[in-house]
Amino acid sequence: MNNRLKVLRAERNWSQAELAGQLDVSRQAVNAIENGKHDPSLPLAFRIARLFNMSVEEIFDDGHG
Repeated sequence: MNNRLKVLRAERNWSQAELAGQLDVSRQAVNAIENGKHDPSLPLAFRIARLFNMSVEEIFDDGHG
């Protein structure tokens, strides 16, 4: 799944560790999501969207739309 997480994080000058702390996940989880190696759970996707004040669809793209 494609996502804009790395760009959004960089725009705010947050490290992966800082973002992970705000989402209550590990830095490794953030890295895996950013690099497309892991898709977030639905609750985590909603937490990410709320944190960036965006919709889930604005951040994540499954390539079918």
